Amino acid sequence: MPFSTPDLIALAWFIVAWTGYAIFVEYVPKTRQSLNVMMNGYREIWIRRMLEREARMVDMQVMAALQNGTAFFASTSLFAIGGALTILRSTDDVLRVVATLPVGIETSRTLWEIKSIGIAIIFVYAFFKFAWSYRLFNYVSILLGAMPPHRDKDTPAADAHVKRTAHLFGAAGRHFNHGQRAFFFALGFLGWFVSSYVFVATTAAVVFVLWFRQFRSDARRAMDL
Repeated sequence: MPFSTPDLIALAWFIVAWTGYAIFVEYVPKTRQSLNVMMNGYREIWIRRMLEREARMVDMQVMAALQNGTAFFASTSLFAIGGALTILRSTDDVLRVVATLPVGIETSRTLWEIKSIGIAIIFVYAFFKFAWSYRLFNYVSILLGAMPPHRDKDTPAADAHVKRTAHLFGAAGRHFNHGQRAFFFALGFLGWFVSSYVFVATTAAVVFVLWFRQFRSDARRAMDL
């Protein structure tokens, strides 16, 4: 069996940490909202205020910027997948290089290949999340283009359109957040290439950084002003 007991413990900790953090941030009711949740609320505010405006060119420019950012991360995911597969293809060469490093990485060929496949799977997951988020942002752009005119802003049809647009907008942002979270946890996963103990430490560090940014960062405090 390629996995040692510390490897299995570290991998289990990684899975529990990722899953637990996602549940904590998105699904557990909290008295103190996360930064993501608060910004999601502002999406509906933005759309309702857009309904008040006759000229909406600026809104579409902001939407285009969001799409471009998502496309950038989707493209970056493909490069990361290619890098992970390159490491997998060149296992023997990579093992010879890491054996000479001062940190003294010692691992079997099978375990190294499993780790390489694991990091590739994470980036594949991130790509699907970013790609779907980009597609949803395209759908949101269509709904923004179909926004009722200013004169009909007080009609039930306009209110319903705002709600469905905000809901789809929130879904796009949620999938984008999932993709970014995968990127962060991929950094934690890299610790496993050093040792299982470093893997545990880097995973804990990622969870702390993500939690801090959502609940204790200066950006989060700015939302309470």
